[in-house]
Amino acid sequence: MKLCCSPSRLATDATARPAASSTRGCDATRQTAALAIPGGQTYLGTNRPYFPIDGEGPLRNKKVSAFRMDATSVTNAQFRAFVSDTGYVTDAERHGDSLVFQGLLLKGTPPSPAIADAPWWRMIRGANWRDIYGPGTADRQIDDHPVVHVSSNDATVYAAWAGGRLPSEAEWEHAARGGLGDVLFPWGDREPNDTDFQPCNIWQGRFPHQDLGLDGYVGTAPARSFAPNGYGLYNMVGNVWEFTSETFKVRSLKKEVIAAHAGKKGFRLSKGGSFLCHQSYCYRYRIAARNSCSPDTSTSHTGFRLVYRAELLNWM
Repeated sequence: MKLCCSPSRLATDATARPAASSTRGCDATRQTAALAIPGGQTYLGTNRPYFPIDGEGPLRNKKVSAFRMDATSVTNAQFRAFVSDTGYVTDAERHGDSLVFQGLLLKGTPPSPAIADAPWWRMIRGANWRDIYGPGTADRQIDDHPVVHVSSNDATVYAAWAGGRLPSEAEWEHAARGGLGDVLFPWGDREPNDTDFQPCNIWQGRFPHQDLGLDGYVGTAPARSFAPNGYGLYNMVGNVWEFTSETFKVRSLKKEVIAAHAGKKGFRLSKGGSFLCHQSYCYRYRIAARNSCSPDTSTSHTGFRLVYRAELLNWM
């Protein structure tokens, strides 16, 4: 497994953690702004898997009910409102550290532990959703960028406060396809490249040493950037990974698959890839691509967006 995606903490404890002091913020403005996603028959997975070991295939038919989805991932400003209302403390803050891509660290950052199989990931003391590169870097946080250094535990608590929930994998893929059917990307099948086509925020250049930033960004982009897909959703691939409501499961009896995912019981499934993905290394900005991490893991390239009941507006 290529660990550019999401290395995980060794220890996970999804139960021994405080809840937010308020469990229902019910941000009506945010909910009413969510976009309607039609229900019906849809696709899940692909018959063109690039990482079969991740369980990307085969292509299956699924039926989903109509729902509403945020046009963007949750932003720093929105998460700050949640923390202000509830006093919530994230997993990264409780642990005292979080994973930061080395290329984002500021000059003068103290030495830090590297992930053995992916040394471009550093465990930075004091990194969290406020101080995204470590202590004293809160001024680098931008309100309209996706919140990062949040775990799936944190996302679940936020969702309850906001009156929504994390999407299932089928809902997420259905929304990402934007009505186009069996396609690789939210805009169709045309591949992004390092020359003349950058429809999303991914890596351009030689990973992990040089990101050319040809798409306009090194690191995260604003949550509402690039062209939306057919359902009006922004950055369904690239920018930041997005948590789903599901645990990561690969149904296979092959020894190599079982070995690759050993020790991942209870890991959460995320979708969409991030600004660190590139076809030469982590080709996971495809709709069918999948990723996993422990419930308390947080990184500088993972966030989330919410879905809501389709009938929400009938009672607000």
